[in-house]
This record gives sequence, C-alpha cells and structure tokens, in this order.
Amino acid sequence: MKKHPLLKAAAAAGAAVLGAAYGVYRVGFYNKPTTQVPSPADMPTRECYRKAMGPDADALARDRFEPVHITAQDGTPLAARYYHHADGAPLAIILHGYRGYATRDGLGGYTLCTALGYNVLLPDQRAHGYSGGHTITMGVKERYDARDWAVWARSHFGPEVPIFLMGVSMGAATVVLAAGLSLPDNVCGVVADCGYTSPREITRKCLPEYLPGMPVGLTYAIGRLGALLFGRFDPEDADCTAAAAQSKVPIFFVHGDADGFVPYEMGRRNYAACRARGSRFLTVHGAEHAVSYYHDNAAYTAQVTDFLQDCLTRRGFVWPPEADPEADPETDKDKQA
Repeated sequence: MKKHPLLKAAAAAGAAVLGAAYGVYRVGFYNKPTTQVPSPADMPTRECYRKAMGPDADALARDRFEPVHITAQDGTPLAARYYHHADGAPLAIILHGYRGYATRDGLGGYTLCTALGYNVLLPDQRAHGYSGGHTITMGVKERYDARDWAVWARSHFGPEVPIFLMGVSMGAATVVLAAGLSLPDNVCGVVADCGYTSPREITRKCLPEYLPGMPVGLTYAIGRLGALLFGRFDPEDADCTAAAAQSKVPIFFVHGDADGFVPYEMGRRNYAACRARGSRFLTVHGAEHAVSYYHDNAAYTAQVTDFLQDCLTRRGFVWPPEADPEADPETDKDKQA
C-alpha cells in the first residue's frame, strides 16, 4: 500500500528537523572529553597574555595534587585535582569555561589563591577532562555539580573550613547559578569572572558565530530541540540573573569591557540583580574574554583579595592564623632551627 504523498512529505520534514536538531546539538553542546591541555604558547590569546601565563602554568605543573572523584546526582562521574597548601586553610573551588581546561582557565585563580595560602580544588566540568558525560549544559546541570563539590569539601575537610566558589566564563555562570541553590553553610562567597546572564542568551548570541547565515530564532529553536532530545537538558531551565538575586552569599563580579565573547553588559546585569550584602563589581578596562587577571593583575589581585578577606571576616574565620601573643619569639626561632 502506497503512502500518501503528504505523509511522505511530513516524514521527510520530520527527519530533516531531527537531523538539523542533532547537528546543532553536536556543534553547540556535544563535547568529547580530552585530557590533553594546551600549553600557554598554544592558547588563543594575545602574546602578552601568553607570556604572563607561562610562569604560572609552570608553577601549577610543578605543584603536587591529589586526584579526587565523586559522582554527580544524576550519576555522572566527576573528577578534580586537589592542591593542598596548608591544614585548615580556606578552599577555593575553581571551575573552568566552555570547552576549557581546569589547569588553564583556573590558572589565575589558582595563582592568586595559592599566594594567599589557600588550598585549591580544580574540577573538570562534566564532558571535560577526566569527568564523564558528553553534553555541556551551559550551567543547567553543572550548577548542581558545583554544589556537590562544595558538599564533598564540607564533608571531607569539616564545617570549620571556609569555601569559595570561583569560575571563569561558563564556570562563572555555573558558580552564580550554584549561588541560587542551598549551599553548605561554610561557603563564604563567590567570584564570577566574565559570566553570562543565562544559557539561553549566550546560546542565542553564539550560535550565529558557529552557524553563520542562519536565522537566530530558528537556529536556537532547533538547537533547543537538540538539547532536549539528545542532551536531555533545556537551556531555558537556568537563569544566572535570577540566581544572583537569590544568592545568600556575596558575589564578586569581574568583567573586561572589551570582552567580545560574553558581552560586558551581561556581567553588569548579573551584578545589578544581586542583593547579597558585600557583593562587588570590577570593570577591567580593555580586557578581552577571560584574561582580566592578566590584563590588570594589580587591580584584580588587590580587589579580589580584599573581597575574600571581607567574606572571611563576616563569617568569623581568621586566615592566616593570628600569631599567639604569648609565644616566645626566641623559642620559635629555636624550633625553626
């Protein structure tokens, strides 16, 4: 029995839509994890930044770490590198960006926090590095992974150890989204470097760059269908601006005003929505995407350090530990000798 021509046309159209949805999903959200991290010399950024990053990358490569593995709430295996610098020190959990690398995108944060004596955890986001999965959900599921890492840290190190969530680009969006969740009570603050306002908005902004010539509305609708069908997530299920408004911990937003990937205005909108006392915003004039730390290191280091210390003070944490006023300096020298 022959199929009616309209049925054949409908079947062909449906197959075409599904094929297009899968194609956009592959372009925008699929990622095959790789553990091969490019050196600073191979990074797609300007030479001045690559030179500045080189010594920090070498220092990170020399630092000893402990591999850590947990399982996300949806069963995805997650991996991280833990760098121990001092017992009882604050812990910085630093999340990397879209198709990024923990030891590259987290380099500035690692360098700053190591100088402060903090311990550092560098997770591989799902579908990256040693973590499992093959779908980047732009923060929709990653926010729960960030919370899972904070829960692990509280359980592993104890409630007396302060925790900071930090992130760059998609990692920044992830930690802002996590701030809208119920976090462990020893999470003291969040540092969000060049994060976007929502998965929906950044996807609509970037899809034309990956698929030039295609109408934005149609491409996004097809891409969203692909995310739902093949990635099992909806890019409209998360909103960073709304999460910032719900945050109970202060957030330090930093954004370069020459950012051509995540618009500077997105960072300003997130900050404007944030009501948490002690939140701040740093504009790094002339900085492109994800290089604010290296573009104006002095301002970045001074202001983030002050923010972190303020967060610790608000919670009654003291770091570094205060010297014992009754200690005998001569005895201490003898001990060191």
